[in-house]
Amino acid sequence: MRVSPIERDLGIEIFATKTAGIGGVIRQTPEDFTVQEILLDGSKAEIQRTQYTPRLLEGRGRYLICLLVKRKLDTLLTVRKIAKQLGISERRVQIAGIKDKNAVTAQHISIENIKPEKLMRVQGYDIQVHPLRYSPNMIFPHMSFGNIFNITIRGIDYGYTSIQTRVSKIKSELYVLNGVPNFFGHQRFGTIRPITHLVGKAIVKNDLEAAVLLFLAKPSPHEHPQSREARQRLQETLDIRSALSNFPRMLVYERLMLSHLNKNPKDYGGAFKRLPNRLSRLFLQAYQSHLFNRFLSQRMMQKISINEPQLGDYVVRIDRYGLPTRSHMKASTHNIEDLRKEVKEEKKCVAIPLIGYKLGASDGRQGEIEQNILEEEGVVPADFQVSSNPKMGARGGLRVALAPIIDLDIKKAEDDDLNSKKRSLNIRFVLHRGCYATVVLREFMKPRKLIEAGF
Repeated sequence: MRVSPIERDLGIEIFATKTAGIGGVIRQTPEDFTVQEILLDGSKAEIQRTQYTPRLLEGRGRYLICLLVKRKLDTLLTVRKIAKQLGISERRVQIAGIKDKNAVTAQHISIENIKPEKLMRVQGYDIQVHPLRYSPNMIFPHMSFGNIFNITIRGIDYGYTSIQTRVSKIKSELYVLNGVPNFFGHQRFGTIRPITHLVGKAIVKNDLEAAVLLFLAKPSPHEHPQSREARQRLQETLDIRSALSNFPRMLVYERLMLSHLNKNPKDYGGAFKRLPNRLSRLFLQAYQSHLFNRFLSQRMMQKISINEPQLGDYVVRIDRYGLPTRSHMKASTHNIEDLRKEVKEEKKCVAIPLIGYKLGASDGRQGEIEQNILEEEGVVPADFQVSSNPKMGARGGLRVALAPIIDLDIKKAEDDDLNSKKRSLNIRFVLHRGCYATVVLREFMKPRKLIEAGF
């Protein structure tokens, strides 16, 4: 079954299930795609649309733990907005993870040394911040367990029986696999303008000028016309000063770079330093993600199991929460049978490298796949050290090949109240941190036109 051209460009080259999808559209409204974060301690960030009312808070410490509910907003820009409205540094606002933009999401954040009553400054229709408690510790990524996704697929053309049959077959196929291939999802790269991994590759190749121009000037036919025209003009003229006047205000990060380059021509490394650290790191991470997707796709296309270790595979230990740890080993002739037994018992899991300067390729057949792709890309692990700016470097790591789908619940199809003579379907599930809902949804929908389908 063919994947969409955009997915192929992102390294996602295969479906795990063979049953035809139901089509349809996601995110027709932000409320059709809701995300609620769960922390390891069981705390759930529930979506609330109520006014903030002052109350006595429990706990002690310098960090105010808050519930952030946002609607159709970028996470990093929301953090920036909160910090600006509170008159504090962005570094004092910490998150456990980046959530979907075109959605309604709820997550935990920590704000250092802030009084709860000051949060009144950031309340609005699209953003609410509710204080929960005080803590001696800030929020950080490893506090997160995962996310609850509640999604409505709309605009389905098929009848109720056909939808039910296809959904049941796909669900059974995923049950046999015991999860879904753990691809990095479309939003990791920017579906409307998928260039973050291209910027990352240019950085890895130590071509910061190319990286900056990709970020600023590579247009996309799917983005806002004003943004596309501004990028096109910069691509043609390379006139930074004019671009600073032409780029729309909504392109906040691009304008930060342009402002620096206008004052410091050709200081491309300095231009990247103007971006928030969290964003700068995303470029190399996106390129690592692109390589991972290719590694995983090729493994599946060669019909190598992703839930049973093969010789040369990395295998990671699973903790008491079911989450992968940093503890790992490679499968060899001495331990392969024990590792296969522990994977079946869900104590360990097959993993694939996120290539970096501290972690190289697998061995065995998987290693051959990775080495071939790295040679094709023209990079080696040492390149991820980024000699021109070591702070942007990537050490590397491991990512499990298979993501469990927890508490999958699919309702019966109904009449779509927003689209005449169409059907809608509600699907709810939990994924571990770092796993993407769109990777689950693509198996059920099998979208060919990714943008039109809402991905």
